[in-house]
Amino acid sequence: MPTLSSDKEELFQNVLTRAAEQFSKAFKINKLKTEVTNRLTMLEKRVELEGMKVMEIEKCRNDIKKLREEIASRNNSNFLDDNKKRSPCIPSDPKCHLSKETMDALTLPTFDAWQWEPNEMLSCLEHMYHDLGLVRDFNINPITLKRWLLCIHDNYRNNPYHNFRHCFCVTQMMYSMICLCSLQEKFTQMEILALMTAAVCHDLDHPGFNNMYQINARTEMALRYNDISPLENHHCAVAFQIFSQPDCNIFFNFDPEAFKQIRQETITLILATDMARHSEILKTFKQKVDNFDYTNKEHVACLKMVLIKCCDISNEVRPMEVAEPWVDCLLEEYFMQSDREKAEGLPVAPFMDREKVTKSTAQTGFIKFVLLPMFETVMKLFPQIEEVMVKPLRESRDRYEELKQTDDAVNEVQKKKSENLTMDGEK
Repeated sequence: MPTLSSDKEELFQNVLTRAAEQFSKAFKINKLKTEVTNRLTMLEKRVELEGMKVMEIEKCRNDIKKLREEIASRNNSNFLDDNKKRSPCIPSDPKCHLSKETMDALTLPTFDAWQWEPNEMLSCLEHMYHDLGLVRDFNINPITLKRWLLCIHDNYRNNPYHNFRHCFCVTQMMYSMICLCSLQEKFTQMEILALMTAAVCHDLDHPGFNNMYQINARTEMALRYNDISPLENHHCAVAFQIFSQPDCNIFFNFDPEAFKQIRQETITLILATDMARHSEILKTFKQKVDNFDYTNKEHVACLKMVLIKCCDISNEVRPMEVAEPWVDCLLEEYFMQSDREKAEGLPVAPFMDREKVTKSTAQTGFIKFVLLPMFETVMKLFPQIEEVMVKPLRESRDRYEELKQTDDAVNEVQKKKSENLTMDGEK
């Protein structure tokens, strides 16, 4: 029979065993609790991260929705008569391409920009940069190019004349001249990039009132630039404010020296579009053109300034039905300015005064004394522009001269009637 002490010892061992089991269970439970707590913490973090992702996705969806609505509103802009509208090319569709017919037409000075919606013009500009090899040669991100062009569009105001459509026309004419005159054989790709980019940016954020108004009205812009080409300096500043945004910087891959060069070239070209400098620039070019030297940097710089000037005021190079609406747009902008100048007691230029100017007188003088002398000088270097640019200019001059004669005759008749009425009244 077991002794009492052995019974106690066995009981004690059982208690110890149970205690150990309980302790082990408690330890396992605590360990399990710790593991569960850690897993819950991890899950909470994952849920939080997933929630943030969902929020980001929702934000992206909202941004995309807003962008689509913005594009749709632009597509619905009343830029054109219904009978002239073409089926729109939706920018959000990556498979949307220009037709061969359109691409060919873009290379010609006869291109009719009135037939195109803003988003289609953006697609055309994008095509030009690709077609000239600029995207490839300068490693421009195609998405950045799209964003930049859209930002450019958004930074042109809805003026009667100095608007995004004018920007497009100037750039398309530059592209046409590059193709027609084989300028890629004469200039470096950096120079071609500067010519195109300056054309795109040359009137950014134009307020619809010219430099003379800015100076006479002592606007903030005139004060900022000391009355020296206030508008053109402002266009340059806005252009490089846009380039300062990484998402819109088509020069992102340029090294500092290359960026310095493209910046300087672009600024020089935009500043050359100030019509106050027209006589000075054309005179300098005329002195060089007979002995033009493409290895001479000064000669080339002067030619590039003349080219962007030609493109900036090239409407009358186009067919009459394309050119004439631009005259109406320009006169509308002029009259808005002269009305404001009269209200503010500022000097009014006669060619902007609705009571003094007519379409025929304005265009006859402008073509004879500004356009033809410049284009005929450029023709000495590029004879191929005579048929497609200079000839239409001469025809336009003749047409407006005939119209001026008709207007003068009508005015003379009205003047005599008025005089007769006055005499009858005195009798």
